[in-house]
Amino acid sequence: MQYEEAPDPAPNADEALVRVKACALNHLDIWVRDGLPNVEITMPHISGSDMAGVVEWVPLEEKELRKGDEVIVNPGMGCERCDRCLSGKDNQCRYFTIIGYGIDGGYAELVKVRRTHLIKKPERMTFEEAASFPLVFETAYHMLVTKARVGPGDIVLVLAANSGVGSAAIQVAKLHGAEVIATAGDEEKLKRASALGADHTVDHYKQDVLAEVKRITEKRGVDIVVEHVGKATWERSVKALAKGGRLVLCGATTGSEVPTDLRYVFNRELTIYGSYMAGMGELLEVVKLFKAGKLKPVVDSVFPLAEAAEAQKKMESSKHFGKIVLKV
Repeated sequence: MQYEEAPDPAPNADEALVRVKACALNHLDIWVRDGLPNVEITMPHISGSDMAGVVEWVPLEEKELRKGDEVIVNPGMGCERCDRCLSGKDNQCRYFTIIGYGIDGGYAELVKVRRTHLIKKPERMTFEEAASFPLVFETAYHMLVTKARVGPGDIVLVLAANSGVGSAAIQVAKLHGAEVIATAGDEEKLKRASALGADHTVDHYKQDVLAEVKRITEKRGVDIVVEHVGKATWERSVKALAKGGRLVLCGATTGSEVPTDLRYVFNRELTIYGSYMAGMGELLEVVKLFKAGKLKPVVDSVFPLAEAAEAQKKMESSKHFGKIVLKV
């Protein structure tokens, strides 16, 4: 990673120019930097999917946005023309990409964004808070509400509660009446998970997560597992499910090749859902919940843009709880 000058982006008639005030990190930034199989990244590349800022320029015919408006960026980009996009499933568009992944993102002073992907920032939120929630909260909402249909009486196991998705999933699950078991790697992180609403916490370094789940649920198992860790946790995630349970997966930070004993799947009538980002409508629902005070951003720390490499090192070390944000 290098901190250097780059040309100002030149927006077309469908885009706006946004002056970035804050940009949050995601594990996607690490994966792109490391390189992904069969994915060609045009270099030099500017990372950063979650950002908030101020509109710098919009075309004269734009009616909803004006220069100076404070906005949040929806990081997921569909074509906006296919049947999936037009039915609200833009995350299933064959041309779907993510800002900071397929196109240049927010580790910058300026970013060009499709006008339809800008949302007015809630007034009471700081730019750092506003940048901290779009990708992880829309992902958690899509996983738990759209896919797993979480509801009152469900017991939800949230892995790695210190992560962005984990801290978001605790809140979304509790908002929908579920009982939450959260895992994390030290006492301080477990305390913070409890403060977000987790009913039970498990230290995944010092305790046997599967044994603790069985103890807490009186051997019944959980109804939903929020899985985004991958290889290191997959086998016990499957075994932690009760009959008829749902496992919903949005990532694999420790590896993607995993063993699965299929007897658990068919004997217990389990359902495994893949989950990738969310549709624009789901993000708008999340924004409404933030405006109503029913969800809250979780900012771990703020780094200046020039220290983006140090910020990524902190993310890789898992020494954070919630979102690491770059201030531009």
